Amino acid sequence: MILRCPNRFFSFSLCSVRRHAVTDRSPAHPPLLARLFGPWVQELSPASLRADLLAALLGAVLVLPQGIAFATLAGLPPQYGLYTAIVPCAVAALFGSSRHVVSGPTNANSLALFAMLTPLALAGSPAYIELALAVTVLVGLMQTTVALLRLGSIANFISPAALLGFTGGAAALIGVHALKDLAGFGRAAGTSAPAVLQYLATHIQAVHPGALMVGLLTLVVALGLRRLRPRWPVMLIGLAAGTLLAVLLKQQGGRWRVASVGAVPSAWPPFHVPRVDLDALPELLGLAFALTIVALGQSISIAKAVAARSGQRLDANREFLGQGLSNLVGGFFSSYVSCGSLNRSLPNLEAGARTPLAALFSAALLVALLAVAAPLLGLIPLAGIAGLLLLIAWNLLDLPRWHRLARTDRTEFGIAAATLVATVTIRLETAILLGTILSLVCYLWRTSRPAMRTMGFDTMAEERPFVVVDDRADALPECPQLKLLRMEGSVYFGAAQHVADRLHALRTGPQAPPHLLVMSKSMNFIDVAGAEVWETELAKRRAAGGDLYFHRPRPPVVEMWERSGFIETLGRDHIFPDKRSAIAGIFEQLDPRVCAACRARVFWECDRAPFEPASPGEKKPPSARPSGDLPPRESAASTPSLADGERASGGEPGVRLD
Repeated sequence: MILRCPNRFFSFSLCSVRRHAVTDRSPAHPPLLARLFGPWVQELSPASLRADLLAALLGAVLVLPQGIAFATLAGLPPQYGLYTAIVPCAVAALFGSSRHVVSGPTNANSLALFAMLTPLALAGSPAYIELALAVTVLVGLMQTTVALLRLGSIANFISPAALLGFTGGAAALIGVHALKDLAGFGRAAGTSAPAVLQYLATHIQAVHPGALMVGLLTLVVALGLRRLRPRWPVMLIGLAAGTLLAVLLKQQGGRWRVASVGAVPSAWPPFHVPRVDLDALPELLGLAFALTIVALGQSISIAKAVAARSGQRLDANREFLGQGLSNLVGGFFSSYVSCGSLNRSLPNLEAGARTPLAALFSAALLVALLAVAAPLLGLIPLAGIAGLLLLIAWNLLDLPRWHRLARTDRTEFGIAAATLVATVTIRLETAILLGTILSLVCYLWRTSRPAMRTMGFDTMAEERPFVVVDDRADALPECPQLKLLRMEGSVYFGAAQHVADRLHALRTGPQAPPHLLVMSKSMNFIDVAGAEVWETELAKRRAAGGDLYFHRPRPPVVEMWERSGFIETLGRDHIFPDKRSAIAGIFEQLDPRVCAACRARVFWECDRAPFEPASPGEKKPPSARPSGDLPPRESAASTPSLADGERASGGEPGVRLD
């Protein structure tokens, strides 16, 4: 398959990306540079450098409108978005794990930063900028600590549903905040979403016609080109069209004059140590913790999405290290919180980038572009940026994914919807934490009710598997002395009561079999509470004249039983490696008097048990089968138990184990 970047002269084969993906055939002791930056440094060549440079050119062009738009969304001067696309981008590329993820400003981080800091300082003010840079340094410290402690797996606890809801809520907030600049109201419309909507509703007659025209033109051009020429840099072209219209309207003067970005003071991010009051540090730590969760969740999700397309293997801890160092260093170079950007990473992959040098080259090219075109950047209208933000918000909403989630899992859809509502109505750090907590609660609820299914047969054929007989009309009668139960899931403290209640019901119900065989190969884990459940069940069964047996428990379960002493109480002869030997061994413990009057006779061992035929006129159950109904078999001593389709002649091979 051939993919082309926005420049029609460049194309590449996706196979070339896969050939340069990280493999397991790295040297056992790579050189110093390879250990420091990754194995990609050993694969550099003139061809890879050329591919990275061409991809970097596209990346530098794409980030111009995005960086300005995202900085405005974060409540910072526009140049801070460009600064964030330079230093953090280079640091994350060199020290991260992914070859194609490009870090920089993102809409979610920008909006989260804006929502968290506006209660503390006026957006855009010097105090606000100092707080933003200080929080960025704290986020970098926390991310680096997570990486050094090798806690990268914590990102797995942020469910895709919570991230989808957070992204959808962020899209709604982006759209609402973009409307005030599209209407030409600016900061007068307020900072919260309800305040902006209320202001728009009460001042609709005061909409700035020039700003509305510029914003709509930018949006229409970008949308039209995306449909007609999707590989072109549609955002950049749309913003250029809006800027040209704004310049023309500016010549008209008066009410047609549209507010613009203004001059960009420097092409290189200035070094600056953030200065904040120490009394504010505890609150900033809380904000930084929430931003750390949001940024790490985004970064690892984007890295996984890109790696799925490139065939690269990721190291989550190294990826977190790259993100942490990028924010730690970037906070001292006038950059605010950054993370992996999907809008730049996927184009970087599709443009043919082979190594992280593409992101490094992109940062360098952006500096050069700012150095020669800074005056032109000051002409960019805020209404044009608002038009781009509306386009970004629509892309973020991802309605097809919401529709698919609603069809496949209503619980996950509810988590996503609750997170979206929380994102729009409360603080963002609380919203993402709420979504994560809801996901964990739902997981605990599901695992707290492990499936416990009654097993049996639905045929007397020679080859017959065990089947779940719960609520099945065609199932054969169960043995009145032996209950067959399949245990699925983990028996831990959250599930112990449910399992104990179910075992109690099976033990005390009418005509309850005194013996219980637990098919436990799907019982993945037990803790102390789970071990106590089986200890109690064993004691109750033996007190009632029955017993408890297990088929193929997993090694971790057996290890827990050995540590708790349950194995010695149970007896190792009560644990069977297969169903054939289990039923054959347990059958010897059954009461022969009950077997003599039994009409079920569902085990092959029942053939050698005495049987009293039904008296004349007595109707047998449909499954009743005296031993004479079967063809002659070998003697009882040489006839094994044939259950679950297990044959006597083949030994263990060919045994069907459900």
